[in-house]
Amino acid sequence: MPCSRAALLQVLLAAAVCTKAGKAIVSRQFVEMTRTRIEGLLAAFPKLMNTGKQHTFVETESVRYVYQPMEKLYMVLITTKNSNILEDLETLRLFSRVIPEYCRALEENEISEHCFDLIFAFDEIVALGYRENVNLAQIRTFTEMDSHEEKVFRAVRETQEREAKAEMRRKAKELQQARRDAERHGKKAPGFGGFGSSAVSGGVTAMITETIIETEKPKVAPAPARPSGPSKALKLGAKGKEVDNFVDKLKSEGENIMTSVGKRSAEAAKVLTPPINMESVHMKIEEKISLTCGRDGGLQNMELHGMIMLHISDEKFARIRLHVENEDKRGVQLQTHPNVDKKLFTTESQIGLKNPEKSFPINSDVGVLKWRLQTTEESFIPLTINCWPSESGNSCDVNIEYELQEESLELNDVIITIPLPSGVGAPVIGEIDGEYRHDSRRNLLEWCLPVIDAKNKTGSLEFSIAGQPNDFFPVQVSFISKKNYCNIQVTKVTQVDGNSPVRFSTETTFLVDKYEIL
Repeated sequence: MPCSRAALLQVLLAAAVCTKAGKAIVSRQFVEMTRTRIEGLLAAFPKLMNTGKQHTFVETESVRYVYQPMEKLYMVLITTKNSNILEDLETLRLFSRVIPEYCRALEENEISEHCFDLIFAFDEIVALGYRENVNLAQIRTFTEMDSHEEKVFRAVRETQEREAKAEMRRKAKELQQARRDAERHGKKAPGFGGFGSSAVSGGVTAMITETIIETEKPKVAPAPARPSGPSKALKLGAKGKEVDNFVDKLKSEGENIMTSVGKRSAEAAKVLTPPINMESVHMKIEEKISLTCGRDGGLQNMELHGMIMLHISDEKFARIRLHVENEDKRGVQLQTHPNVDKKLFTTESQIGLKNPEKSFPINSDVGVLKWRLQTTEESFIPLTINCWPSESGNSCDVNIEYELQEESLELNDVIITIPLPSGVGAPVIGEIDGEYRHDSRRNLLEWCLPVIDAKNKTGSLEFSIAGQPNDFFPVQVSFISKKNYCNIQVTKVTQVDGNSPVRFSTETTFLVDKYEIL
């Protein structure tokens, strides 16, 4: 008797939304079933309908299809043949009413975008193949998972954030007042070594960073420090202790102070200083290059990855569009974020959300566009390095030269690292453009060049040391640049409503991930 009663119960195998050709857009299986099996059942569904009969169900030897047309799509339930057809039709109507709750249009793209929302709703209707006693309002409540504790937590966190911001503004005013008092008493106000005192007066408030919402730290090129000539950035003199005390005070108040600038040359520090006054809409354009060349010439592989990161700190600018200018001629492959309107980007070179009513996240870095370039074309190498070791008796004469092929770039803090044989002493330097440093502990010779640009596009280094030609490879290169390799820039930012322009700031960095001559 129990078996006969179970046989009368409705057994729903799967619920799916498919095209008229039988292509599954979203499918939820309620019993154990392989993907191949469900795809085969859905692919056979349109062929069974070509019988000219006006029914809302069709049957095969093993299953029954209960379906409802929805414009260009079908809502299909796959059940066992001994299920109750009246209950199946009632369940089908509930499934069909659920879909418009989550999808604005009954189109394939819209269904795919909200597929997980639909699956969660399907699971509220059917459990283990049997219909649950729920209505549309209950399904909406269950899937929203409204939590009173979560609301309380969010309210407390927002209150803490407001209090922290108010406290930081108060601290900033105290620092400004202390500076004005110092000037009135005839004392020179403390200033940062590379920035000058004027940067402090106008930028103290701008340098206050959010301590509640953690953001991504600025990335600095992994270039080792090197000795440099006379530089204004290093002439701190007797003020060094005063500056250090002021910096320590700022750090104790929660400030984010970049202290590594003084280690660079004056020109490189001026170029690579991050913007103090970040606008409410700020973009980081970052590229990383990975390159491998052969010692006898020829590019083995070059791969470049770039990304535009958007940071919005004011919610009134959260509904915006970025106007992108792409002047790259090398065949770079572009890819937008899944939530970005691809058609808008393709036709008008604008980055905006698919749903213009939605807003970009606030106080977080969001990657909106990324690109990739992979090539073996030698003319694409930004900086060529030729290393010519030649044996001369018991020693080896090494001639190494560089040439900037991409003249639009300006490379800073360039370090060309040449390995040396161990246990043979220091190299004898002949001619050199720039400076050098011998690291005897790691057996390396570092050729240091502050700037390589169109006015300084070539240079050479000659030295002698005991060894074999293979001892001087692989040669490695590191640099940092404020100009990106692929000429992709954001030229304008406008609001979605009214198309009015929005002030924005941009921070561009071109870094080395790997740059080797093997």
